[in-house]
Amino acid sequence: MRRFFKAFVYAWNGILHGIKAERNMKMHVLAAIVVVVAGVLTKLSHVEWFIVMILIGGMFALELMNAAIERVVDLVTSERHPLAQQAKDLAAGAVLVFAIISAIIGLLLFVPKWLYFM
Repeated sequence: MRRFFKAFVYAWNGILHGIKAERNMKMHVLAAIVVVVAGVLTKLSHVEWFIVMILIGGMFALELMNAAIERVVDLVTSERHPLAQQAKDLAAGAVLVFAIISAIIGLLLFVPKWLYFM
């Protein structure tokens, strides 16, 4: 049971390290704060909040995975290798795809509400 709870400590350490060490993770945290404040001011519905939380959580998770892949590639090889670069680029591409889709979904959620209030 102790090892089970220790895994949560390791996971939390990973999240904190990601926020402290990764510039993009800091940007995602800032964006999440802005979105949450906008959601409160816009009075999102429960379903809309579920969508927003899934998108924020997914973005954080993908960014942490991207950082992990970068670390592993850097650990395995210090030389420039096309496959190492492809691994890093593919992971970064996954983050970008999710960020673009998240932004589009965010616009679809927020803009109609903002237009209604104008």
